Amino acid sequence: MNKSTPATEGNIWDETEVQPVEPPKKSPPKTKLEKPVPEVKPVLFDLEGLMTDFPTATELERFVFDQTDVILNLKGRANKLKYQVAMDVLNGEPVDPAFIGAGNPYLEKADMVPEEPMKTLPPRDTEIPPLSEVQNQFFTAFVPHSDPEYHAQGRKMHVTFRKYRTGMITYDVHGPIEPKPFGEKIDKFGRIRPEIIKWVDPRTGEQIVQREDGSFTPVGRRLKAMMQTMKYNDTNQWLRYIDRDFISLNIRAAQNPWDLSEG
Repeated sequence: MNKSTPATEGNIWDETEVQPVEPPKKSPPKTKLEKPVPEVKPVLFDLEGLMTDFPTATELERFVFDQTDVILNLKGRANKLKYQVAMDVLNGEPVDPAFIGAGNPYLEKADMVPEEPMKTLPPRDTEIPPLSEVQNQFFTAFVPHSDPEYHAQGRKMHVTFRKYRTGMITYDVHGPIEPKPFGEKIDKFGRIRPEIIKWVDPRTGEQIVQREDGSFTPVGRRLKAMMQTMKYNDTNQWLRYIDRDFISLNIRAAQNPWDLSEG
């Protein structure tokens, strides 16, 4: 007995075409993920070249500054360490912040004009109330300068007057602070330069003009007399801006001025 065959197989009268069946495509075998190759930075400078070309820390600091704008502090470091730090900076590697300096390495301190240190302001008098107790304050930029030379030139100072609720009045000179050269000296280049730069610093810190009992300090009397010479309409700036009284208002009083429980 013959085995049965599909109807389309061996039938010359069947006009339907038999579509060839393509074998399923096999997916390509999976490959292992390749690890990215780390980028290798080119080494631009080496220790031997730096030690040969820049034998001193000063020369090395200047070269690094020229190449990278980084200011290094290498003086006094071990020889191998300072060249290693410089090479790391030149090659773009991070370095310990302890090796980072300040100031242009081309500037020699011996060639610079020294500056006098700024003065320490006198302490605020303990009798002055806290600033939260200020009733009013007045700023003026027209007080004659305390420096004799600047005073003769007609220069002025910036001063703030404060009046407190207790009746005390204070003054505080803020400046301006200006450098002033003193002496002359010829440097190694033959140029004349100042021996030292001093500061014209009229700052006083906050000091008392008028005490709570109405008495004045010596400088307070002079400041009051000066401010009284500065006229304002039919009065003067002392009475108009400094020694005047206000009714203190808080938010509740502003909302309800008839609330007698407010002091």
